Amino acid sequence: MVTNTSIPKLFSPHAAIRRLTSTAPNRVAFAVSPAAAQIGSFIAEKPYTPPSWACDLSPVPSHSFTLGQFPTPIHKWNLPNLPEGTEVWIKRDDLAGMELSGNKVRKLEFLMADAVAQGADCVITVGGIQSNHCRATAMAAKYVNLDCYLILVTSRLLVDEDPGLVGNLLVSRLLGAHIDLVSKGEFSKIGSVALTDLLNKRLLEKGRKPYVISGGGSNSLGNWGYIEAVREIEEQIQLSGDVQFDDIVVACGSGGTVAGLALGSQLSSLKTKVHGFSVCYNPGYFYNNVQGLIDGLQSGLNSHDIVSIEDAKGLGYAMNTAEELKFVKDIAAATGIVLDPVYSGKAAYRMLKDMSNNPTKWEGRKVLFVHTGGLLGLYDKVDQLSSFFGSWQRMDLEEFVHAKKALGGS
Repeated sequence: MVTNTSIPKLFSPHAAIRRLTSTAPNRVAFAVSPAAAQIGSFIAEKPYTPPSWACDLSPVPSHSFTLGQFPTPIHKWNLPNLPEGTEVWIKRDDLAGMELSGNKVRKLEFLMADAVAQGADCVITVGGIQSNHCRATAMAAKYVNLDCYLILVTSRLLVDEDPGLVGNLLVSRLLGAHIDLVSKGEFSKIGSVALTDLLNKRLLEKGRKPYVISGGGSNSLGNWGYIEAVREIEEQIQLSGDVQFDDIVVACGSGGTVAGLALGSQLSSLKTKVHGFSVCYNPGYFYNNVQGLIDGLQSGLNSHDIVSIEDAKGLGYAMNTAEELKFVKDIAAATGIVLDPVYSGKAAYRMLKDMSNNPTKWEGRKVLFVHTGGLLGLYDKVDQLSSFFGSWQRMDLEEFVHAKKALGGS
């Protein structure tokens, strides 16, 4: 049995297999880390058993796929200028796999299992032109042998042009995803449900068997991804033995991640205050959205009681000020953590702003920041970021040339 002291505190226990002395001659016994995966277990379907504290929720999924690299590590994040006694730790869901994705993988483990169970031969989903969710869905669909249809929202000026091969788009198109473009105006007028219903109808008429996944994978089934994440955090805390978190901070883009975290935290032993920083709609929208998601699991809880949602959208969804992008660059240079510009970058920016403006609110608290991934979104910001970089030069080889000549070289 592996003891607590043999596991790096609050890090994912992806420790190497240790050689142990065996009582049997000429034999070696091995202690395998809890995260060591059996060959063939990745991209495999498995029966699902919920945490004991979530058994009263309904419906409970029967199966899930293993699509991500879990558990993701937790480590201290040495951010500058924190309030007195405040510690910030970071859960690295940006390391969950699925080609640089983050939180979407957890939801897709359940959604893809449901699609396969319903006999689908393709999936449909919707998102922005650089959607992390759409790229992750395209990858997950290929893993389980389904085609993928993406409805991507772009500007009115670009809707009739080839969308290009930048960032998430490059990966989605490499994976063979079918792409339909709509303008932001069309999306606002028609809505995501009507758009996916329209594509669903067209595919049914062609004899296909589509499965529709809501934007961001955020529905009651997808919620289980972050209910499971709470179980994972609980287990990591138990293994570490000496860290308890007062707050969980996460970006809020479609509501499913914050809903799962808030619900899980409330039902489990964590009892941690969850803060969602909205990167698109206003907080009122997300309180209603989270309420609908937790009502779908018959939780009997009120969203206002389990989560605090604050505005972090700034100029708007996927739009950044120069100050926000410089923050992403500075945090990477100072701490080695690369944030995306759409979700975690904005959430961390607003979190630190709030800590600066309201230090007594955060003093002495241990905060867990959930990094939800999205690195590929930075490629769409290259032009805006370029002004922040100047630390390069051509290497001066004059000394080398002179030394070579002095030795008689040519």
